[in-house]
Amino acid sequence: MKYAEAAAQIADYRRQIHALREKLLQTRRAAQPEPVQDYELQSAAGAVRLSQLFGAHDDLIVVHNMGKGCPACTMWADGYNGLHPHLSSRAAFVVSSPDAPEVQRQFAATRGWRFPMVSHAGSTFAADMGYRSGTRWLPGVSVFRRSADGLARVGDTGFSPGDDFCATYHFFDLLPQGAGDWHPKFSYGAAGTT
Repeated sequence: MKYAEAAAQIADYRRQIHALREKLLQTRRAAQPEPVQDYELQSAAGAVRLSQLFGAHDDLIVVHNMGKGCPACTMWADGYNGLHPHLSSRAAFVVSSPDAPEVQRQFAATRGWRFPMVSHAGSTFAADMGYRSGTRWLPGVSVFRRSADGLARVGDTGFSPGDDFCATYHFFDLLPQGAGDWHPKFSYGAAGTT
C-alpha cells in the first residue's frame, strides 16, 4: 500500500476512534457515582484520609501504582512530572502505591518526581477499587468526587501497554516494527541499551 493510501486509511480509523471515544465518554458521564468510604492512607507526614487529598478541589485523581519494583509503573509515573502542574490546576492529583512513605520518598527522589504520593499499605483501598488480583497489585487510575453527600468514585480504568496514559507506546507505534520486544527498564544507560 502506498504511503498516501495508508495515511488516508489511518485518518479514517482515527475518525472512528474519535467517535467511539465520544460514546465512551457519554457512557462514563451517565454512570451513577459509586459511594466510597473515607479511607485512611499514609503519607510522609503521617496518616491522611482520602477526603484530605482533595485540597481545594472537588475532584481527585488517584493513580494506582504497583510500587518501586515495577519498571512499567515507574515509566508511567516518570511522565506525570510534566502533567502534574496542568492536572493539579483542575483537580487534585496523587499517586498511591503499596510502598511505605519513606520508600516512596526515597524512590521519588531518585526519579525526580514532584507529585504527591500516598501509601495504601495496611488498607483495603486499592483492593476495594479493583486494583488487586490475588497477591498482585494492578495499575490504573480512579477519579473521585467530593460533595455534600460524601465521597464517590466517578471513573476508573486500568493501565497497560498502549493505553492512553503513557505516550511512549504511541510513539513506538509509528516505528515500522512498533515496540517490538522492548520493555520498560529503570535505566537505559548512556546508549539506551541497559
